[in-house]
Amino acid sequence: MTTRREVLVPFSGAMLGLLLAALDQTIVATALPRIVADLHGLNHLSWVVTAYLLTSTVTVPLYGKLSDLYGRKRLFMVAISLFLLGSALCGASQSMTELIVFRAVQGLGAGGLIPLTFAVVGDLFSPRDRGRYQGLTGAVWAIAAVAGPLLGGVLTDKVSWRWIFYINIPLGLLALFVIATTMHIPFHRREHSIDFLGAGLLTGSSVCLLLAAVWGGENYPWGSSEIVGLLLAGVLLAGMFLLVEARAREPILPLRLFRNSVFSVSVAASVLTGAVLFGALIYIPLFVQGVVGGSATNSGVVLIPLSLGWVVTSIISGQVISRTGRYRLFPIAGGTVVAAGFWLLTRMTVHTSSLTVAAYLLVIGFGMGLAVQVYVLAVQNAVEPKDMGIAIASTQFFRSMGGTFAVAAFGSILTSRLATELGSRLGAAASRVDPQRLLQSPTAAHRLPSNLVDGVRASLAAALHPVYVTCFVISLLALAVSFLLKELPLRTHAGIEPARGTVPTDG
Repeated sequence: MTTRREVLVPFSGAMLGLLLAALDQTIVATALPRIVADLHGLNHLSWVVTAYLLTSTVTVPLYGKLSDLYGRKRLFMVAISLFLLGSALCGASQSMTELIVFRAVQGLGAGGLIPLTFAVVGDLFSPRDRGRYQGLTGAVWAIAAVAGPLLGGVLTDKVSWRWIFYINIPLGLLALFVIATTMHIPFHRREHSIDFLGAGLLTGSSVCLLLAAVWGGENYPWGSSEIVGLLLAGVLLAGMFLLVEARAREPILPLRLFRNSVFSVSVAASVLTGAVLFGALIYIPLFVQGVVGGSATNSGVVLIPLSLGWVVTSIISGQVISRTGRYRLFPIAGGTVVAAGFWLLTRMTVHTSSLTVAAYLLVIGFGMGLAVQVYVLAVQNAVEPKDMGIAIASTQFFRSMGGTFAVAAFGSILTSRLATELGSRLGAAASRVDPQRLLQSPTAAHRLPSNLVDGVRASLAAALHPVYVTCFVISLLALAVSFLLKELPLRTHAGIEPARGTVPTDG
């Protein structure tokens, strides 16, 4: 029998790994303007984000599957090591090209940090007990949401932007030490063959689709040969991937998992949740800066209630699930609250204050905390231990893909609507306002001539309205999907303990 200390110490190491990934997602954006100024690479700015996005997304399912084959500890240490290598190289970059390449290296490690953390939690705690600890994972994200922008600003202003990367090194080395010395998760090696063809096809398809989503409407028109070609290539490679996986001896993503209704429902919910969550995170700061008139710092502060609400309800729902063994009600309740929160966002106007926006985000945070972690718990409980890594990684992968495509779609809606709104409100004076520059630097709206400011603010508010209407509709779809989640009895043994019975399966 495993002692409490033998479980909690490696759990702390996994939380440090999660903190690395969470901080990186919030700290880098703050320093980008200074980085561009120092490295003289404004034309390549988007690639600093895109390179990391590509490698961190496409490697998620690979880490999940390989951890099932080779063990969590080994893959976790590989992920942290790559992340630290990339961080050190990013901090030492002397040109924009170097930074882009090194961000890709950093992303290769980051792709394993989040899914492996949740897989380790599934190994250490039984589904029945896991709820007591899920609030801690939410707390890590809340800490990163608050500390990341502040820390990034302080380091960039007082020391150097390079330290937003160097700061990862002591945290990562501590996580490596804890994991190497305390994480002793029993692993039963089995005969296997690595599905290199499937992995290559999945990676190729993901890269093509992600690039289409990132470049569409920005670098190239959606109907251009470049974007259409990427979409067709992505779909073709995805079809080939499905054919290969259906015949592979040890598929990188076992298609049989989709016959498990808990897994398939959770994946669908992850796609939809990722879409609305990214919509809130990306476009709320635009509203606060461009419409309300707040600073970049203020727009970051407005997002804090979302994280705090998420943590509070995540802790509460986790405790209730651990005591009752029932979980299906929480995604339904959470989906309802999230939909209510996005309905409130559709009510925002040019007169809405930052405090009101923060209150609406608190509602969304409450809903997310009730729902998101429960889907992870349901998947951990529903699949066999040998598939734990890839099952959890798949939910993370599809959430990221859903969020990326949603942001691209929202961006197209916003850009098209903004041009129309500016024309109708400003008339001939609309030619003095560049919609693309306004979206990239929304605070510029308040530096325009006084006779244009009100019209630009109203135009931006009106252009953002259909984005939040779309988010509201997607949140209703997510709510409908939540009703399909089947409730299975929660296992009372952890992945590192011998089972006292069979793993629940579903169809």
